[in-house]
Amino acid sequence: MKKVIVVTGASSGIGKSTALQLIKEGHIVYGAARRLNKMQALVDAGGNAVEMDVTNHEQVKQEIEKIIQKEGRIDVLVNNAGFAIYGAVEEVSYADALRQFEVNLFGLAEVTKAVLPAMRDQQSGKIINVSSIGGKIYTPLGSWYHATKHALEGWSDCLRLEVKDFGIDVVIIEPGAIKTEFAEVMSNNFSRSENGPYAQLAKGMEAALENTEKPGNSSTPEVIADTISKAIKARKPKTRYAAGKMASQTLFFRHWFSDRFFDGQILRMINNMAKK
Repeated sequence: MKKVIVVTGASSGIGKSTALQLIKEGHIVYGAARRLNKMQALVDAGGNAVEMDVTNHEQVKQEIEKIIQKEGRIDVLVNNAGFAIYGAVEEVSYADALRQFEVNLFGLAEVTKAVLPAMRDQQSGKIINVSSIGGKIYTPLGSWYHATKHALEGWSDCLRLEVKDFGIDVVIIEPGAIKTEFAEVMSNNFSRSENGPYAQLAKGMEAALENTEKPGNSSTPEVIADTISKAIKARKPKTRYAAGKMASQTLFFRHWFSDRFFDGQILRMINNMAKK
């Protein structure tokens, strides 16, 4: 059945691929992002482009209300907008850390709050939150990014219980290594720590990130788009879907081995990368 779907962060990567796939499947899709000029492909494919900064709460409310007024409902919200700040805890400013939470968690929460009244009224809906395996694991220099994704996992679990009686599903997507602009943006963040006491860690982390960009070491965004489509189609979707290169393996490894063992493996890998 044709659904009205809102996808945030739709100007590139996972969001863009997801929006395009859902349009192809025949849904009414609204791609939302700050960069309106980057969403022409969605319009050309038959979708709708909406300028939206998830940290601008008033704009979020206005744009969601416009969609509801036009379509009469919103069936699915795909919360995909996000970015990463990397650097040692003592070298990341409070302003940068706050911005990380404003986009990855608080902005996501505002979009969700904006669609919930309509979903409650219609007694149905799906809220799909794009988290990361980074919401279950951790790496050095990624404290603020991982904090937002760990928070999103718990936030989504609580929301799932709150809205269950209204016929609303809450689904978490946990991508592994995905080839998108995200990696390029994240790489630029290591400049915060590349010349200080954490320079060796920064060198290793940057090398590890570059390694994921090599052929065969990451999945395309379409893999996650397929997973999101599967969750939308499911009558009873899973609460979590892990997908993409090394996602399931990494989560299995983290679940069954101790913190100390995991710490050792992560640091050994990063130190080896720094020496190359």
